[in-house]
Amino acid sequence: MATLTVSADNEKRVKAMGFLSNKGTDNFSGRIITVNGKITAKQMECISRAAELYGNGIVTFTTRLTIEVQGIPYEKIEEFQEYIAKEGLVTGGTGSKVRPVVSCKGTTCQYGLIDTFALSEEIHHRFYEGYAGVRLPHKFKIAVGGCPNNCVKPDLNDLGIIGQRIPEFDEDCCNGCKKCSVEDACPMGAAKVVDGLLEIDRDICNNCGRCIGKCRFESIEDGQTGYKIYIGGRWGKKVAQGQALSRIFTDKEEALSVIEKAILLFREQGKTGERFSQTVERIGFENVEAQLYDNALLERKQEILDAQLHLTGGATC
Repeated sequence: MATLTVSADNEKRVKAMGFLSNKGTDNFSGRIITVNGKITAKQMECISRAAELYGNGIVTFTTRLTIEVQGIPYEKIEEFQEYIAKEGLVTGGTGSKVRPVVSCKGTTCQYGLIDTFALSEEIHHRFYEGYAGVRLPHKFKIAVGGCPNNCVKPDLNDLGIIGQRIPEFDEDCCNGCKKCSVEDACPMGAAKVVDGLLEIDRDICNNCGRCIGKCRFESIEDGQTGYKIYIGGRWGKKVAQGQALSRIFTDKEEALSVIEKAILLFREQGKTGERFSQTVERIGFENVEAQLYDNALLERKQEILDAQLHLTGGATC
């Protein structure tokens, strides 16, 4: 068995930089942040070359849309970072703080309702980078999905956003057709013709937008873009289903402010070592929701950030 020479303190130090120990060796996997799972051809070429120069030539992809180059010797870590920096790439993504954002492909998908790449990039800059030095009780994961198909499982993240298209129904244009093209297009069975008029059951409708433009008499020609937010989801050894906030946000900035308030709430009211789902369960969903709708957390932002909290951190993976 090989003798390991990298100390536990140095292993911990480089882990904070995004380098995870390759079990039983003095080598590490360098975790490269892709912002939202999207990189350029030049960046991909740079990563491949870096894997050959500094690692074992193997590149892997994580479930959080980051890229890991395996087999980097401890003494080559700084050289590796300098090399990938030429294409604007950095390592990171560990610790008790906001983690890299996961995004689906958004409007390049036939079902995409919002530009998830643009939104997740904005979240990355404002909260992954902007809160990089903020210690939390545990890791805080964010996912952005472009439609209710939930491909990136937003409701199994600490906070998840799902794109919405809220149909705008004009009753005056409805002819109550016996074979309704809107009813046929609705995958949820929320749209039905009743007594000669189309009705949309808002309790069933998931705002997927599939009905928009389907009526030949133009009764549903448009829909309002929205953002549905889930909080308190968790995947792993202990699974928790996230709960949706009761409001659908139609203003992007308002949705982004909810993310910031959730992070501030978690920092202030979470116990070191617990996930956000446990914080929500402990203090109550209704309590958390009320605070996320209020602006008191933002008004106390600096006080919350300056507080000496979670100095040891809670993330173990």
